[in-house]
Amino acid sequence: MQTKSSRDSKNSKRVIKKYPNRRLYDTDTSTYVTLAEIRRLVMDNEPCVVVDAKTGVDLTRSILLQIILEEEANGSPMFTTEVLSSIIRFYGHAMQGLMGGYLEKNIQSLVDIQAKFGEQAANFTPEMWAKTLNIPMPLMQGIATNPMLQQLQDQMQKQTEQFLGTFGIKR
Repeated sequence: MQTKSSRDSKNSKRVIKKYPNRRLYDTDTSTYVTLAEIRRLVMDNEPCVVVDAKTGVDLTRSILLQIILEEEANGSPMFTTEVLSSIIRFYGHAMQGLMGGYLEKNIQSLVDIQAKFGEQAANFTPEMWAKTLNIPMPLMQGIATNPMLQQLQDQMQKQTEQFLGTFGIKR
């Protein structure tokens, strides 16, 4: 059995096998797991791959899509019907190949900004949070113009312009 430390040293991914009975088997822990447990691995940034136990075909994308489907069905969805419809329209379109990269870059920008906010917030004490949450509205509006938020907006706008510029579309 491969341990996490041996996987880290080899820079490989945790292997989950999917059996014909739709059960998922974690080869690292030698236990059956659920989609919720795979979701937890993703949330914990644990590299993993899901393969068909019989054929070895990589099923990771379909399992991740299943997790997204469950998340969208429960609680508050992230995607509106219009966004999902737009994504569907890109399949088979000339821009399909570019759309994935565009979305990936923008999501990475959000992740980077979130990490910066997290680093700054880590130094906040409960008292500082209480003071921050009691800030009058004009000051809160000033926070909304935070340079990092402006940086995110500028970066997303630049990426959108580059993406559309590929097709000769200028604003």
